[in-house]
Amino acid sequence: MLSFVTILEVKFLTAAGIISEYNPLHPGHVFLFREIRRTLGQDCGIVCVMSGDFVQRGDFAVVGKRARAAAAVRSGADLVLELPLPWAVASAEEFAFGAVYALAASGVVDWLAFGSECGETKLLDGLAAALLDERFPALLRKELRVGDSFAAARQRAAARLSPDAQLLESPNNILGVEYCKSLRRLGSSVRPLAFPRRGSQHDSLDCRTRFPSASAVRFLLREGKRAQALDLMAPAMADAFRNEEAAGRAPVFREGCERAILARLRSMSRDDFAALDLGREGVGNRLWQARGEPSLERVLERAKTKRYPLARLRRMILWAYLGVLPGEWAHPLYLRPLAANRTGRLLLARMRSAELPVLTKAAQVRKLPDSSRRLFSLETRAADLFALAYPNLAASLAGDEWRAGPVML
Repeated sequence: MLSFVTILEVKFLTAAGIISEYNPLHPGHVFLFREIRRTLGQDCGIVCVMSGDFVQRGDFAVVGKRARAAAAVRSGADLVLELPLPWAVASAEEFAFGAVYALAASGVVDWLAFGSECGETKLLDGLAAALLDERFPALLRKELRVGDSFAAARQRAAARLSPDAQLLESPNNILGVEYCKSLRRLGSSVRPLAFPRRGSQHDSLDCRTRFPSASAVRFLLREGKRAQALDLMAPAMADAFRNEEAAGRAPVFREGCERAILARLRSMSRDDFAALDLGREGVGNRLWQARGEPSLERVLERAKTKRYPLARLRRMILWAYLGVLPGEWAHPLYLRPLAANRTGRLLLARMRSAELPVLTKAAQVRKLPDSSRRLFSLETRAADLFALAYPNLAASLAGDEWRAGPVML
């Protein structure tokens, strides 16, 4: 039983939420931890909702989720919750909604903190309001008829309602707007709090900056420049990477499962691909026509058009491989901690009254409704498929999701 002092700590602890991938964790992420506490107080708790083994761009994470979560806690976070798979590998809008829903449902988060290129909460929230305006869908449909990309059409439609539509040209501004939209859609009391993003742009490969992008670190790993990549990670992340590497579990790249993914694509029917195309825009048919190519790059090259960005196609291929059906679940059905420190454990204690069940042990899912068990089954299968991409196949035993619990530090 919690002591009276601990109960008071739980009751009055202020917490900020962060939506993250940490693929891998780098100094820019650690800087945000420090900025949050500089702004909200040094005793502010930090709760992260983090993608698991697969990420939003439709790819494998370079290091497994528990190693990344533990590195985040060792670097300044207090509690890391897993963003369930269907939202971790979804579009920016659904990724944001799933993560915001989880943070709001936890019942312990007062602020949603994020970095963006503009760093202006009011501007991003105002643009979110414009995108939720009842006039926006008709304006967007009109712009999409031009035949341009969705991103370009959305920005032109938004410009009819907001003077700040140019913010949608930058990836972290886009995510910030989506976070604000989700808070508005949910009517949540959680308040958005934007910080200026420091260092490289989202997909920059510049490795000479104090705050490199995660893309730059992954690029170095792919190029075999391990020492340089480790130097650009947060220290705790570099240590976690070395440990996972020694165990044969890192780095993980999609190419480790390329033949398995191609085999899955070739076994699918035209209707199977159509089920992945929520917008019924023909992109499923393009992937079906390209499924016989001898590499994933060739599949993507053949299927892409000006309207369909590669990230969308990569996500659809990943959905096919993992068995994800987009739109099957409206929102996350449970909260699953990956790592926590003492403050994180206090927050977990407070989450006994969360709006969603909190699973600290895999077996707890057996007491939940069928829909939750089906979601968990999807996630355990995905974890087993992720393990097949380990550099050392001997380390890829199935069933780890049933054995492993959160890392308590």
